[in-house]
Amino acid sequence: MSQVTGAETTRADRAGAVPEAAHEIVERALALSRADGCVVIATESSSVNLRWATNTLTTNGASRDRSITVVSVVGRSFGVRTASTIDTPVGGRGARPGDLPHPTDADGLAELVRAAEEAAREAQDAEDYADLLGPATAGLAAGAGPIAGGGAFTDPAARTGTAVFAAFARDLAEAFGAARAQDRRLFGFAQHDVTTTWLGTSTGLRLRHSQPTGSVEWNAKSGVPGGSVWHGQSTHDFTDVDVAATDAALRSRLAWCERSVELPAGRYETLLPPSAVADLMIYLYWSAAGRDAAEGRTVFSRPGGGTRIGEAIGPAGLRLSSDPADPELATTPFVTAASSSSMSSVFDNGLALGATDWIRDGALGALVQTRASARATQSAVTPMIENLTLDAGGSASLDEMIASTRRGLLLTSLWYIRDVDPEVLLLTGLTRDGVYLIENGEVTGAVNNFRFNESPVGLLGRTAQIGAATRTMAREWADWFTLTRMPPMRVPDFNMSSVSPAN
Repeated sequence: MSQVTGAETTRADRAGAVPEAAHEIVERALALSRADGCVVIATESSSVNLRWATNTLTTNGASRDRSITVVSVVGRSFGVRTASTIDTPVGGRGARPGDLPHPTDADGLAELVRAAEEAAREAQDAEDYADLLGPATAGLAAGAGPIAGGGAFTDPAARTGTAVFAAFARDLAEAFGAARAQDRRLFGFAQHDVTTTWLGTSTGLRLRHSQPTGSVEWNAKSGVPGGSVWHGQSTHDFTDVDVAATDAALRSRLAWCERSVELPAGRYETLLPPSAVADLMIYLYWSAAGRDAAEGRTVFSRPGGGTRIGEAIGPAGLRLSSDPADPELATTPFVTAASSSSMSSVFDNGLALGATDWIRDGALGALVQTRASARATQSAVTPMIENLTLDAGGSASLDEMIASTRRGLLLTSLWYIRDVDPEVLLLTGLTRDGVYLIENGEVTGAVNNFRFNESPVGLLGRTAQIGAATRTMAREWADWFTLTRMPPMRVPDFNMSSVSPAN
């Protein structure tokens, strides 16, 4: 199945087309351009997945997708059009085994480029207009040579396959047997994706990057009312996924559910595990647009004008940062933007990404700035990076924090998180799959679920303890942002605003 997004509905996949290398399509699209400037972004994704329910592997699948995005610049305006193949099964009808049908033949690619140019001619001048970056201004090498994290521009797409699950699937079968013997039920989903991106511009940039992304989510259930627990993990290649250790942790938490405790709404000392902290910090990060803050519309706006850059918003030593070269959380080292917003600009495509401290030593250090917003606010250019780390130098594990708690709550995960008031970044949401009561250093039972109302910025200012940061995966935002390293946190007065009947 093929589609072209945007106002035009040109067909992009012609029957009988011969597969063509993605970098060649980028070059052809640039050669077809009649605009003042042009950016072409090609992506190829190779994915495999496993799904299980009630201690049985139920489905598995494999797919490969390709997408071509053309950004045409005419004067000071731009237009964007995208063509893609979606969920193309490897070896399925219309594809030779091992081949990926391309989304654009000669006619279809020309239509795509012309549609982007027409959209640019019809658009108003762009607020974020800037000269397209070239080899001398992007901060990354162009051409066919090695590129940080990417290999040569002419290299083919990197791919994954079911072999990535070999050890995991074997260990999973053993976990199923143990769960059946103990009257537990295991459900879950594992996926692995490798996405290769090629970016070319009419100004001479040629960049490539391959990004492996994997995740596994577990849900374990028992016959006890409310006996449901969750665990999630992100991974590059599944070599660090310990099925036996995960199953033991799930089994332990199910045992906590054997005693049920009803508690009213209120403010409780609460331990947030790294996954829940990740969900809150990702929302904070997504709300950190420099332009919006300068316009007085966010929690990072200073009363009377300007931003809160330099203002303390957390304890001394606290650091919230992103680094595309982080070995554990490596991600794309240059900007790829198919649209413009307060957080991104199509004119920044190809811009080199470097390590950025969003919070440094407890003070707000930077906001997300495109080149245009940085000019307007007289700030440094600090584009968004697709990983996030929160660290305060703590050494305590979550288990050690439980042992030092006289009375409080332990969360498992948060879900259905929504923005209530952007000016203070007040969020609401629900607890899910395990809220536990801690008494005298031990977990003594499972507690009913709650709706919460909290601001992640407010939490940073009120936190009583921050433990050791470890790689984790947010639950609510796992489909969009998987590369995080977060610590457990102790909040003395987390606001459980009402009781939720959800189990």
